Amino acid sequence: MLDTVLGKLARQHDPNVLIGFDHADDAGVYQLNADTALVQTVDFFTPIVDDPFTFGQIAATNALSDVYAMGGKPLTALALVCFPEKADIAILERILAGGLSKMIEAGCTVVGGHSIRDEETKFGYSVTGLIHPKRVLANEGAKPGDRLLFTKSLGTGVISTAIKKGTAKQEWIDAAVKSMTTLNKAAAEVITESPEPKTQSPEPRAVHALTDVTGFGLIGHAREIALASNVGLILNSKAIPILEGALDCIRAGYIPGGLKANREFAECMVGYEEHVPEEIRTLLYDPQTAGGLLVSVDPNSADSLREALRAAQVPAVEIGEVVAVTKPQISIR
Repeated sequence: MLDTVLGKLARQHDPNVLIGFDHADDAGVYQLNADTALVQTVDFFTPIVDDPFTFGQIAATNALSDVYAMGGKPLTALALVCFPEKADIAILERILAGGLSKMIEAGCTVVGGHSIRDEETKFGYSVTGLIHPKRVLANEGAKPGDRLLFTKSLGTGVISTAIKKGTAKQEWIDAAVKSMTTLNKAAAEVITESPEPKTQSPEPRAVHALTDVTGFGLIGHAREIALASNVGLILNSKAIPILEGALDCIRAGYIPGGLKANREFAECMVGYEEHVPEEIRTLLYDPQTAGGLLVSVDPNSADSLREALRAAQVPAVEIGEVVAVTKPQISIR
């Protein structure tokens, strides 16, 4: 909706804008000088778990993710709060405490915020980070032959829906919460590390494109890489990591509205081989909260990057490859 409205407005022409809203990327990037650029993003949403502290942690992890997805380092954050006038203020304190715990873990300083009265609680952050202008990792740049790595499992959307229905098993909840409160910090640090760390080279590892998989689901964000890079993608359905209970939720019909919207929007670009089960096809559109990083990396560096990520306790797996542009542009095998 926002993209549709902004697209109708006059564009500002500022040569310092390296990544703007017209790129459909994870965050904006604004160059300050030859060595420094700002990475800016904002994200907030309604509670998806019952515990206020955990909700705050999830909201912070999710907001920070877009800075990591550009290859940046979070620096400061502003809290965004919508809270009912008659609600217990202690609940808000727990939400803010949870968010602060993750900001501290990220080394990101909360410098203020803004609150309004609202019948429905909403919480999140506007986050500003820093990056070298030549080290920006956008969703554009994937090349035929690249391998696709993914750093988290899918399923937080359908499990969150089951939580709201009161039918999610505790082990499903635990796995989803662990995923949604795990920062992409360690993954981003490995991905953006120079091949020769002792040098001052601005070049990161042989990563050609990077995004995080959040509200548009795996297919939605893969679509952005494919379109921005003018390439085709092949995803291996059997290699895609899945959270415990996610497929059970789909079979039980716990399908969030966002999943349906994602599928209606993006499935026109997707082709499936016959053996791919319907529940897997559905899961590919599941809107993720604080999801993993999707990395397009040179094939000669893919194995070493995956091993480096695993050494940093990031469970990265290879889920596909980049090919020359095809129809359909995304193939699921």
